Amino acid sequence: MEELPDLAPFERRHDELSAQMAEATFYANPRRAAEVTREHQKLAQLIEEYRRYRQVVRELGEAEGLRVDMKAEVELRELAAAELPELVVRRQELKRRVLLAMIPPEPTDSRNTVMEIRAGTGGDEASLFAAALFRLYSRYADACGWKIQPMSSSLSERGGFKEVIFLISGGDVYKQLKFESGVHRVQRVPVTEANGRIHTSTVTVAVLPEAEEVDVQIDPQDLEITVTRASGPGGQGVNTTDSAVQICHKPTGLIVTCADERSQLKNKAKAMTVLRSRLLKRREEEERAKYAATRRSQIGSGDRSERIRTYSFPQNRLTDHRIGLTLYSLPHVMEGNLEPVVAALQKADYEEKLAALTGHDFTPARLPPEHND
Repeated sequence: MEELPDLAPFERRHDELSAQMAEATFYANPRRAAEVTREHQKLAQLIEEYRRYRQVVRELGEAEGLRVDMKAEVELRELAAAELPELVVRRQELKRRVLLAMIPPEPTDSRNTVMEIRAGTGGDEASLFAAALFRLYSRYADACGWKIQPMSSSLSERGGFKEVIFLISGGDVYKQLKFESGVHRVQRVPVTEANGRIHTSTVTVAVLPEAEEVDVQIDPQDLEITVTRASGPGGQGVNTTDSAVQICHKPTGLIVTCADERSQLKNKAKAMTVLRSRLLKRREEEERAKYAATRRSQIGSGDRSERIRTYSFPQNRLTDHRIGLTLYSLPHVMEGNLEPVVAALQKADYEEKLAALTGHDFTPARLPPEHND
């Protein structure tokens, strides 16, 4: 029978956290105290379930031994044989739960999230579908009790979005939405089509964990900041001041523009939020590539052939090509009911991690060191 990974590293980490929680200054930093407490509780649950698993394994061995012990009474052997199926099921369930608990959490799962939606191939129809996806994610965020803050947007002539960037704040936002990154393909009859022909268009979605200043250190000398007069809708005052801000990060070539606010300072703050999140995401992807060269890329080129999901309106069908999920309830999903898709993607991710768990380093993930402001 395959054994579980050694519990000792998790027990040591649990003891370390217990010692931290006993310190008089533990609650001086409420945010970090909450993180340590959550990790401590999860480890305590893991240890308890691991011990329950070992107990079931012992009971299973005793029952199996009694079943084949010809010296035992017939009734006892029959009773042991009757208990075996239930013990096997309990062992498998506990084993799965322990393995899931041993998977190191992604450090960014609890972060707020910057989402970027851009029209890809398909012209006006792509921009209209970008607006439809923005509406979908906005409604899903409302259902989850999250808050949306617009960061930047560029409207198309027909009322769609060439690009829209927004921040979603709430609990476990990145954990829920990180699998939305990629090319989304739509098949439908555009409102601009007079002959009823089905068109195929694409929209790219990028999902970035919000970065804090302590996560990404940016040298002011590496920034080229340009201030221009804002353009487009926004009221009488939007075009009368130099409020639009464009920031270029010279070492990476990343460019962020924000012009949604009338205040230059607010636009600069929003642009820096997006820039830090992009830099954090880039760093994470570089680190992850060292260990998983086959990981899927973030958004691809926007080509029709590169897609993670297809929205087929004539067939009332949504298909996620990464996990083979197909739902025939597309209007329901487009109203913001994304939970079945999110749950299926999370389950597939867990299954992949479980399959790869054996042979990995099982040392528990640690919180980053506390930063002094």
